[in-house]
Amino acid sequence: MDAQLAVIGLGSIGSMALWQASRLSGSVVGFEAATPAHGRSAVGGDTRLFRMVYLGKPDYYPIMERSRGLWAELEAETGQDILTTTGGLSIGTANGSYITNLLETTRLNGAQHCVLSREEMAERYPQHNLRPDDCAVYDPHAGVLRTDRAVSAAIAAAEAGGATVLRNTAVDSITETEDGVVVTSGDRTWTFEKVIVASGGWSRRLMPDHLKAVTETKRIVLTWFLAQDGAQFSPENFPVFSRLYDGRSMYGAPAVDGATVKASVDGPVDGRGRTTPDPDSVPRELTREEIEKVTDIVTEFFPGLIPTIVRSDAFPDLFTEDSHPLLGWLDENSRIYCATGFSGKGFKMATGYGHIAAHEALGKKTVDSLNFVRPDRFKVRSSPTSAVCP
Repeated sequence: MDAQLAVIGLGSIGSMALWQASRLSGSVVGFEAATPAHGRSAVGGDTRLFRMVYLGKPDYYPIMERSRGLWAELEAETGQDILTTTGGLSIGTANGSYITNLLETTRLNGAQHCVLSREEMAERYPQHNLRPDDCAVYDPHAGVLRTDRAVSAAIAAAEAGGATVLRNTAVDSITETEDGVVVTSGDRTWTFEKVIVASGGWSRRLMPDHLKAVTETKRIVLTWFLAQDGAQFSPENFPVFSRLYDGRSMYGAPAVDGATVKASVDGPVDGRGRTTPDPDSVPRELTREEIEKVTDIVTEFFPGLIPTIVRSDAFPDLFTEDSHPLLGWLDENSRIYCATGFSGKGFKMATGYGHIAAHEALGKKTVDSLNFVRPDRFKVRSSPTSAVCP
């Protein structure tokens, strides 16, 4: 064996899995096709939102709780400022389905929150142009994550803990044998006891056919706008936000640079819906339709932003058929562990997912009630295939 564990892909989740694995084992190797936090990975875009008030399955809440504590641990261990608590706003029609379902999920998981009326919003956060029937759910623990800084910090912490990082080493194949898992890159091979696949939009290349059939790489678009008054949109004055009504949706983060505000469209049609078969060839330029859509929404939502895109980019991520991650072994006898398919929603919980992946891959117990993310929910419906991931 070359090592006990390999982590393939050191982006959002893989970097955190490597960091956590380095705490458990002195025999860990990470493979990165380029360099950690490179500009074309799903890590790109400088910031991501962290939220505890979250629309989705209540089963995510324990992962978010674990993640929040681990972000603090990573900051303490590396001396980096990664998560800035700004508070968070989820804005929508007071009696509409978005706010109603969000409050129901929050009631079930017990997340701390309060509801702000339109009048209270207008007083506290006048940056938002609200409709008469709008309200907001405020999350006191929400904030903005610095993505490049987070990944770089996790890699540094892992290396300090004894992990080996192989940069500019693209993995061509992984193959299970009776003795372990053989990893191939060019004309080189390594053998490991276990392997974690965490290569995001590039993961399909290493998946068995039945998982390829239920996943696809999609393009995530991010846009930034210049604030007329940067102080008004600073992290101290402008919480991260998500807003949805009548098919119009947007999320964003404050001006961490003192000038530009991230405000990006969301949803399956606008921000996260364009399939990109080749993650190496994601179209970075926005289409005219995309520009018009996001500019129109910003004009309506934020009178304090100049409605002209000053920066934009696009990044690949792997989406599953049901929009839940692939987190677990390929099957009960496999030595290959999936940590991918986060469907554009993984970074806020990256430390938690990395903790789960590393601990389970090394035989340790972690969070319960994870059946909804296990890869075997997409069981092969035809004859069994080989254990080889071509």
